[in-house]
Amino acid sequence: MSIRITDRRWLSQQEAADYLGVTDRTVRNYISRGTLDGHRVRGSRLVRIDRADLDALMRRIPAGGSA
Repeated sequence: MSIRITDRRWLSQQEAADYLGVTDRTVRNYISRGTLDGHRVRGSRLVRIDRADLDALMRRIPAGGSA
């Protein structure tokens, strides 16, 4: 049984990029600018991103043209 990306809490940078529909470089830029929290796996160079943080980046666009 395979695990879908949406079933996991922690995503790799590439998985986060796929989830948002952006490039891996964009995710790295978000992390370096402080727009997105990245978490380093202790003892390695691996970075993981919480899916809830990715969802928090998204904002609803109101209907009817009001800002």
